[in-house]
Amino acid sequence: MRKFIGDKKFYLMVLSIAIPIMIQNGITNFVALLDNIMIGRIGTEQMSGAAIVNQLIFVYNLCIFGGVAGAGIFTAQFFGQNNVEGVRQTVRFKLWTVIVLNIITISLLLIKGEALILLFLTGEGEVSSIEQTLQYGEQYLMIMLLGLPAFALVQVYAGTLRECGKTVLPMVAGLVSVGTNLVLNYILIYGKFGAPVLGVKGAAIATVIARYVECIIVVVVTHHQSKEYPFALGLYRTLLLPRDLTKKIFVKGLPLLVNETLWSLGMSALVQCYSIRSIDVVAAFNISNTIANVFNIVFIALGDAVAIIVGQYLGAGKMKEARDADNKLIAFSVMCCTGIAIIMFILAPLFPNLYNTSKDVKELATNLIRAFAVFLPQSAFMHATYFTIRSGGKTLITFLFDSVFVLVISVPLAFVLSRYTVLPMLVIFVCVQLADLIKCGIGFILVKKGVWMQNIVADA
Repeated sequence: MRKFIGDKKFYLMVLSIAIPIMIQNGITNFVALLDNIMIGRIGTEQMSGAAIVNQLIFVYNLCIFGGVAGAGIFTAQFFGQNNVEGVRQTVRFKLWTVIVLNIITISLLLIKGEALILLFLTGEGEVSSIEQTLQYGEQYLMIMLLGLPAFALVQVYAGTLRECGKTVLPMVAGLVSVGTNLVLNYILIYGKFGAPVLGVKGAAIATVIARYVECIIVVVVTHHQSKEYPFALGLYRTLLLPRDLTKKIFVKGLPLLVNETLWSLGMSALVQCYSIRSIDVVAAFNISNTIANVFNIVFIALGDAVAIIVGQYLGAGKMKEARDADNKLIAFSVMCCTGIAIIMFILAPLFPNLYNTSKDVKELATNLIRAFAVFLPQSAFMHATYFTIRSGGKTLITFLFDSVFVLVISVPLAFVLSRYTVLPMLVIFVCVQLADLIKCGIGFILVKKGVWMQNIVADA
């Protein structure tokens, strides 16, 4: 058991990194939940329109995460090596990456936004309801596009800070941002304090403003306190990158970008497969996913801790310490999420009743939340193993492990079961989740074999 249980010092180190991330993500997801409830109390069409757009933006978000993640592996290892200039170069690479991704994404959504929203409105439902959902979705999308550059810049800076073990500033900026979002949601959605009633448009405006508030805080404080964050000193003197390092980051990072893009597309395809049954399914999945995201913060933060701690050990050439820390982190993540899952399962019926929607939607949402809870420990294990493999730069393996699995196994399974069987929606969802047991087995073998134990900045 000593192999999987650390001492007090170890857990204090882990929690010092994970708790600020949990707090930031927790409050962000909690405000997203309140945002979702506020829109949901207006009506099902408004909630579904915003939910579909958020599913599209989810693909963009993960493209950004994937785009900066490859450089982030180098950031963590350069930091472990005390190489400030190396960290600075990785930030410049991230900046170029998000600029390109923003141009592509905004252009695509401006041209094909309506067609993409309609992909999720092919299920059963009244024509008027579908038309209203499309209208609300388009209104929401056009405003949300304005916030994408701010979101991307936050990921460049906040990701770098976390990879250097500096998690407090991103947390503080996130707290201010979500507070701003919450207050503006209340004012703009419902028209309080003399403001007009803007509904879903108000929710989008609040989100965009909050993102720029977060961006300004992170960027300004980072550069103002350059002694605390030395990579910021001289960051913009040039945006030119060393050819050799750029090639290394690109080779390691491209599989991550492709992986996150394809994985997010796979997740969206799963939702589209489920939505083929009815528009009520879209609403139920929106509710259950939003609730699940609040509880998922534990394994997400601990996954980040794996990437940071293990990555820094690998960069410093401490292979034995990296393996030991990784074993304990994976066990800790699964143990914590088992406890969270029990709480989530018990509280499941409470959340859907906060929405102004039909009884059938509430019942399906409750059952889906319970299903998410049952599979939470499994998700924690997969997430921790993914970040373990990624920390050593084995990005091609993570590509096969993550997105290829979703596209080859999960999506075809959901496609066949949703279209060619009469199985209830809940049963289909459970079957897709059970297929991830295969992925758990693969992850266990890869971690145990130690294929991820590699210092990729030794000669950089």
